[in-house]
Amino acid sequence: MATEKSFHMMPDEFRRHGHAVVDWIADYYARIESFPVVSQAEPGQIRASLPADPPLKGEPFPAILADVEKLILPGITHWQSPNFYAFFPSNASGPGILGDLLSSGLGVQGMLWATSPACTELEAHVLDWLVHMLDLPQKFLSTSSGGGVIQDTASSASLCALLAAREQATNFASNARGCDGKLVAYTSSQAHSSLEKGAQIAGIGKDNLRSIEVDENFAMRPEPLARQIEQDLRAGLVPFFVCATVGTTSSNAIDPVAEIGRICRENSLWLHVDAAMSGTAAVCPEFRHMHAGLEHADSYCFNPHKWMFTNFDCDCFFVADRKALIQTLSVLPEYLRNKATETGAVIDYRDWQIPLGRRFRSLKLWFVIRHYGVEGLQHHIRQHVALAQNFAGWVKQDDRFELAAPAPLNLVCFRLLSGDHKNQELMDRLNRSGDLYLTHTRLNDRMALRFCVGQTNTEARHVARAWKRIQEEAQKMR
Repeated sequence: MATEKSFHMMPDEFRRHGHAVVDWIADYYARIESFPVVSQAEPGQIRASLPADPPLKGEPFPAILADVEKLILPGITHWQSPNFYAFFPSNASGPGILGDLLSSGLGVQGMLWATSPACTELEAHVLDWLVHMLDLPQKFLSTSSGGGVIQDTASSASLCALLAAREQATNFASNARGCDGKLVAYTSSQAHSSLEKGAQIAGIGKDNLRSIEVDENFAMRPEPLARQIEQDLRAGLVPFFVCATVGTTSSNAIDPVAEIGRICRENSLWLHVDAAMSGTAAVCPEFRHMHAGLEHADSYCFNPHKWMFTNFDCDCFFVADRKALIQTLSVLPEYLRNKATETGAVIDYRDWQIPLGRRFRSLKLWFVIRHYGVEGLQHHIRQHVALAQNFAGWVKQDDRFELAAPAPLNLVCFRLLSGDHKNQELMDRLNRSGDLYLTHTRLNDRMALRFCVGQTNTEARHVARAWKRIQEEAQKMR
């Protein structure tokens, strides 16, 4: 009797092809510096290289992997290149990739404790580790009144904080009836754009998100914040939320959390602290001063997928009072009811986030922390900061350039003195060359180039070569 045909990949095939994929990834990292950092593909080029119709019959796996090399790789901007200095990094590492592979292999949907206890309990435990590793307030521990949860990005974390603050301010009535247009939130003019999007999604409205002016270092000024809150109160509005930033995207500015926190406490406002990029630096005791005042915060987040060698996506979001977050986001249909939830003795992370479903993301973070250890993480963070500081020193020594902002950690904002047009030309020439990748911002209405040292494998030789290339291109433009 003929056996029934199966179209699945059998375990032996998976083992063989899996080895091939791991070999390909290892080879990719070994040769990553040979590729232009920025993809040289033209718009539509990748799609034009793909077949118009899907295959009727399955294709052999080696052919699929070969097409990754031939068709996909030309369209990749190499975020893991040691010559990637743009945006903020989205770095990865061997242990993180392997942890993510294991997560994919297990295929857990960890919406409830009951759907995989290890998924929930490992996450709670690893995030408690991070409270100790970063010396965060003890109220963020799961063994206290709060706790941590892994979100996809800091954007989602800020939205969850905004929603919890909204419900706390309205005694959980706005979940039922919607917003009345009186709630007002505050952040600095340098805060991440996700706050504006969050205000729109949460029904606050972007017109009710106040942009507070910054000082000469591009950090939020507490006095204008206090005045704006007072003005809104007099107008019959309801101030309810402030987001302070520890490491802004434009310039890595650090808002004065302690002073902002006191204003929030005096006015019963929820304080969220966004440390998406810079939070990882607090693994090193000498950088923890940036968290001064964090005891005032109701919520806090940082992204291990930016600077803690944990591949995207992985944002760690902490709350001081988990009950407020859970009450805000909990919806319990009959099909999710179970005995473990009804005991009240377990965490159901579905109530801590926007989507119902969730992946086993804590595995890759657990792998990274265990592989590097605290000492290993500290070593590489310190190395990146030192390399950035060396770069800032070279900028100051070249009379064609100036620093556009202070460089407290691993981001250097700099510019040619010859104006925006020349800075744009310099950045375009460098990025077209494929030798490195820079992005820009505007500070005091002037263009500045951003040079962020945070990629996993960036070493002194890469930073030195980048500065040499910057000087060479600047010389050609004279």
